Amino acid sequence: MAVSASSAVREARRTLGSRLREMRKEAGFRTARAFAARAGWSESKASRIENGVTALAEGDLRRYAELCGVPEIYADLLATSHNIEELYVEWRRVEGRGLQPVQQASVPLYERTRRFRIYESGVIPGLVQTADYARAIMSRIIVFRGIPDDTDAAVAARVDRQRVLYNASRRFAFLMEETALRSRFGDSEVMAAQLGHLLKVAALPQVSFGIIPMSADRVMWPVEGFWIFDDRQVLIELVTAEVTVKQPSEIAFYTRTFAELAAMACYGPQARALIADAISALG
Repeated sequence: MAVSASSAVREARRTLGSRLREMRKEAGFRTARAFAARAGWSESKASRIENGVTALAEGDLRRYAELCGVPEIYADLLATSHNIEELYVEWRRVEGRGLQPVQQASVPLYERTRRFRIYESGVIPGLVQTADYARAIMSRIIVFRGIPDDTDAAVAARVDRQRVLYNASRRFAFLMEETALRSRFGDSEVMAAQLGHLLKVAALPQVSFGIIPMSADRVMWPVEGFWIFDDRQVLIELVTAEVTVKQPSEIAFYTRTFAELAAMACYGPQARALIADAISALG
């Protein structure tokens, strides 16, 4: 079932409110009334915050952190609060004018990022897609979601966005499951060209390219694709929504996940051999 943006925001507020409630109880404030009296608030204000009814001001979060004796987590609470309103961006809304605006919207984020860590389990990452491979995927997305057909413009925008890849001042760590190499989008010719392009990209000095073999002894299971931009932001693409994560604690969790997955990957000649095998399998 699709999750609406409004319901996602309400749920995120309730989750944050529950976290604040637990903090309050652990600090010895057994009731919202007791905490409100100490904070100089009405009891109803504390109740609305803890039940996710109202958005939180920065001062409210600081009050919770300080009175509960954990001022060090204020930054994390603040990032969580700031992120709530933009947590879920429904595909139907952002793609209402086609896919080209979606590609262009991320350009500023790409341009200010210096370190990219990218994991994909089932597709080749957009930064290293050929135009034909991108066209095969995007045309299917357009049909499936029933959005305006701007395939050519969207593909051009995606390819143009790839210019950051050739800036030697940036660093890129690509990590893919071997299944992403063998999942076909387009015909054999399209796939062969795409896999050949990966071999060229993997040779760039600013690029680290890892592939997790299907035969790997798993210490971390395949997860949804995610992109870490420096240490500031993580983007996760779900079926119904794009999730933006900015909380330091959650970014750290994705960083740890990336490291666990990367430890299982092949690099260098072994990774190139897996790509070559995938090309051979095309016949």
